[in-house]
Amino acid sequence: MLLANYYQQDRVNNASFEEIDRHHTYNPTFTNRLLRSEFLKRGIELNNPDVNQGKEVAFSILHDGQDVDQIPAPKYLIATENPYICPLNNDRRYLNSFNGVFTWNTNLLDLPNVTHIFVPNQIQKRVTPSFKERPIFSCIINANKAFPIEVDGDLYKERIKVIRWYEKNAPQYFLLYGLGWNKPEPAFTFSKKITRRMKRLATQSFGYNPFPSYAGEVADKGSIYQHAKFAYCYENVANLPDYITEKIYDCFFNGCVPIYWGANTIDKHIPNDCFIDRRDFKSTEEAHKFLLGIDQAKYQKYQDSIQEFLTSPKAMEFDTSKYVAKIIDKICNDLIWQPDKQ
Repeated sequence: MLLANYYQQDRVNNASFEEIDRHHTYNPTFTNRLLRSEFLKRGIELNNPDVNQGKEVAFSILHDGQDVDQIPAPKYLIATENPYICPLNNDRRYLNSFNGVFTWNTNLLDLPNVTHIFVPNQIQKRVTPSFKERPIFSCIINANKAFPIEVDGDLYKERIKVIRWYEKNAPQYFLLYGLGWNKPEPAFTFSKKITRRMKRLATQSFGYNPFPSYAGEVADKGSIYQHAKFAYCYENVANLPDYITEKIYDCFFNGCVPIYWGANTIDKHIPNDCFIDRRDFKSTEEAHKFLLGIDQAKYQKYQDSIQEFLTSPKAMEFDTSKYVAKIIDKICNDLIWQPDKQ
């Protein structure tokens, strides 16, 4: 049995492979557990580095760019986080130090050690409620976050615009869910921090509600999406090629029609009759008017297209099994490791 290290921020004692992810509310460790189990079938045991301490390891995998020094080759990087949150995932000098890099970022495919993957999902098809069975017209499920610096294509700001437009113009058509919306939006400059602090004090002392549309946290996004007709489904950043995360699939799996804004390559991978492309509208108001015009028959067409897509080979390109297979095949081929040589 060979040993290998799996580096993931703040994970020790094989927390990367626990059934319940204590670090991310909506990101279960299914992908890591499948990766580990498939490596085991090939005679390779994948552990967090502290578990393998003092033992010889055959290779190391880093989950997203980290400042980890003195890791000997062979070493591999899985770069799924967007580069505005993890800049090392887009640092070519850093990426060149690895035997292999796995990323969705097609801008990096000119590097000889890069293999393309999508952010993985457990592709599934299920029976979901119809148009009439969905009392929530539209919603957002996200955490109250922001970039500390100016970012081109910042969609955190666009989510705020959606929330504020509905709160002012059509509150009966919208609900907000997720972590942190009982507090004012994040602030990073001195003046904005002071303003945020004053709002925070008002919240604590006088019952001020910074986001009147806020309906609370949710343990399972499906419990909301199965009751919502539409969801504003924005990635954190716009126009990153093939940066298509779980957000749109969370809607698909629950039969909720997403208003999507994110990857500029979305229509190359997902049929445009499965979602409403926010880029087609000048404003939230214009998008909302379009939604009002969708009746039961039109809505059913969206749902039918989603179901057809979820059973297609195109959807399976995003499945966790595909992600795992690409990583294992590349690493095992590099090691010239074959199952019959165990």
